[in-house]
Amino acid sequence: MEEDEDEVLGLLDKVLEDEDLFDNEMDLDCPFTPVELRMFKGDMEKGLEMKKLVLSGFLASEEIYINQLEALLLPMKPLKATATTSKPVLTMEQIDTIFFMIQDIFEIHKEFYDALFPNIQQWDEKVTVGHLFQKLASQLGVYKAFVDNYKVAVETAEKCSQANSQFQKISENLKVKGPKESKDCTTTATMEALLYKPIDRVTRSTLVLHDLLKHTPKDHPDFPLLQDALRISQNFLSSINEEIDPRRTAVTTPKGEARQLVKDGFLVEVSEGTRKLRHVFLFTDLLLCAKMKKTAVGRHQQYECKWYIPLADVSFQTLDDSDSLPHVQTLPEHEIEEMKIKISSIKSEIQKEKKAQKGQSRNVDRLRKKMNEQESCLLLHSPTIPFRIHNKHGKNHLFLLSSDYERSEWRESIQKLLKKDLQPCVLSSVELQVLTGSCFKLRTVHNIPVTSNKDDEESPGLYGFLHVIVHKAMGLKECANMYCTLEVDSFGYFVSKAKTRVFRDTTEPQWNEEFEIELEGSQCLRILCYEKCYDKSKLNKDDNEIVDKIMGKGQVQLDPQTVQSKNWHMDVIEMNGIKVEFSMKFTSRDLSLKRTPSKKQSGVFGVKISVVTKRERSKVPYIVRQCIEEVEKRGIDEVGIYRISGVATDIQALKAAFDANTKDILMMLSDMDINAIAGTLKLYFRELPEPLLTDRLYPAFMEGIALSDPAAKENCMMHLLRSLPDPNLITFLTLLEHLKRVAEKEPVNKMSLHNLATVFGPTLLRPSESESSKAHITLASDIWSHDVMAQVQVLLYYLQHPPISFAELKKNTLYFSTDV
Repeated sequence: MEEDEDEVLGLLDKVLEDEDLFDNEMDLDCPFTPVELRMFKGDMEKGLEMKKLVLSGFLASEEIYINQLEALLLPMKPLKATATTSKPVLTMEQIDTIFFMIQDIFEIHKEFYDALFPNIQQWDEKVTVGHLFQKLASQLGVYKAFVDNYKVAVETAEKCSQANSQFQKISENLKVKGPKESKDCTTTATMEALLYKPIDRVTRSTLVLHDLLKHTPKDHPDFPLLQDALRISQNFLSSINEEIDPRRTAVTTPKGEARQLVKDGFLVEVSEGTRKLRHVFLFTDLLLCAKMKKTAVGRHQQYECKWYIPLADVSFQTLDDSDSLPHVQTLPEHEIEEMKIKISSIKSEIQKEKKAQKGQSRNVDRLRKKMNEQESCLLLHSPTIPFRIHNKHGKNHLFLLSSDYERSEWRESIQKLLKKDLQPCVLSSVELQVLTGSCFKLRTVHNIPVTSNKDDEESPGLYGFLHVIVHKAMGLKECANMYCTLEVDSFGYFVSKAKTRVFRDTTEPQWNEEFEIELEGSQCLRILCYEKCYDKSKLNKDDNEIVDKIMGKGQVQLDPQTVQSKNWHMDVIEMNGIKVEFSMKFTSRDLSLKRTPSKKQSGVFGVKISVVTKRERSKVPYIVRQCIEEVEKRGIDEVGIYRISGVATDIQALKAAFDANTKDILMMLSDMDINAIAGTLKLYFRELPEPLLTDRLYPAFMEGIALSDPAAKENCMMHLLRSLPDPNLITFLTLLEHLKRVAEKEPVNKMSLHNLATVFGPTLLRPSESESSKAHITLASDIWSHDVMAQVQVLLYYLQHPPISFAELKKNTLYFSTDV
């Protein structure tokens, strides 16, 4: 008897360490035989091609999902075997609770995969798949049973882990097979993570149905079937209170009532006299204060609950919030202002924030984390308006907010809930863990709110290029080493765009420097004056920069009527007794987009990239290679590299030298200001006869980046790269790796992947002139705003992607996201 028990326990050990158990894996050849992406010759063909890409990506993610379910099922059989011995790891009841309905869900999806697989292999316009999705939707009742049991399953698994070390090892180290095309055969996952996959999958399937319907002609036989499948799926989601947008619903309370998220946001809490950045979540029955946990690289971010108060215990006292404030660390106002101008803002992705976050990649999460870290210092020290939360039966809490408007919003939201018949609630440790874990998906505020986004009703601002000449400054009472920076607003955030040279030891600095600044919905130009600090002892330890003294600042509204004339418009900004004289003129984006081919084909600017590389017998144009090399040699630590404009006359001198192929070009590069070299590279891409990612593929890039399903998006975006001409593709991949290297130095140069995508996206990817002329009337407003954001998202997608090899692409190797 003991020998049999030892044999069963040995089998459990094999679950942990032996990969031979995977020898009976599904015999799944890659379902995709990629063909060159034929570009769209009509709506029908275009729709069917996109539909195939969506299906192909979804099929790849189905393989991953099936592998995850299989990994979850793997320990179930040996666990059941031990349950009948004298040394049970788990009881049969515990096993049935933890693995409830997993086998049924696995069989449903295995059958669906096997039926869909040949349709993708033999794809043509006659293939129908709607009946398969309709059948899959009709089996969602199995998921209802799983969802109802989910909370108990997670609780049981946690309790069993605490009670049994062997089960704990198993539940923390489940081996998941990778896709056949994956180089890494297996990955490990926790049981808790895998148990969540079915819940995530229901919402994912609904997103795919939306994508499929979008790219299925209404007269296609699949259309009504897919519509029916979507109707069934949406009804099902409503029945389990899990809508497509996960922010609307949280965890079900023990009474069976829906606990919904009402409001959330970043607030500064004062704890023992110290400021702490918190993310506060107001639910219908409680207030939860959390902080972001530090997680391992590549893992999803998580929240850690600091405290929660049932709303039944919350009260507002009549005592004014400004009275009896404890001592709180504060910074002088000028230091706050200096901090603000050092921040490189990341654009708010307004369109993305309206959608569910479940399809976001780990790279996007990491980008958000970087942005939070960058701006948290300003957020911590700038708020001064107090907001108290009084607990009738416990500790009171003090927050500091940036505006009285924000404080009244929080107060009104809580007071509105307090009018309801609230009952006291106490959460168990498991319930609190589940609720805190849900916060990451439920949150509506993803970005640290240093500056507010524009309201939709506001003017869309200017799109194009603002030419600014900073002439001189007057009114200085003492000699100073002075320079100016120029900022414009970009989707609600102010971004530093240009910087004059330092004019030393004078009361009347005369710069007369011209800059070209790209505007993206901008409404305001700011000029800030600084006194340069050369004292090394005043080094700012936080960001390794010399702290320069701000002498004055001012701004002007960019009135379209004033700046859009062809002539220069002179203006003066007065600041603290200092007057700065400058001129500006504006070129609208529809005019700046007009690419004029060079009449001199022996040059490089305005000449097709294929002509240049063929003439040079190179894979990447010489100008691109040299500018990248110089930036990486001495500009990679430069704050705002590629965002800060170079002096226009320097850029024109470099352009002329490259066009003439002068022998002293390398000497010019080594002597030239690094921002001028960065500006020359940007100008080269902007003056290509067509964008680097081509006119022909522009509509497909716009459609691909809008796909909801990550696997379908991956499939489409790699197809599009493969469709580029070789010189364009190799140059793009070279630039991509360079920008990644620049972003690695973000703590020093303040240029994140998002910042770099913002700078280069609209340059590498623009609509053709024919597309532009169709929407000429509205280009300057909403369409441009939407287009520019999509262009940024395309480049950001590739920047966040693991390294892309030209050779692998040409082998038609498919890349799949493993984040299902």
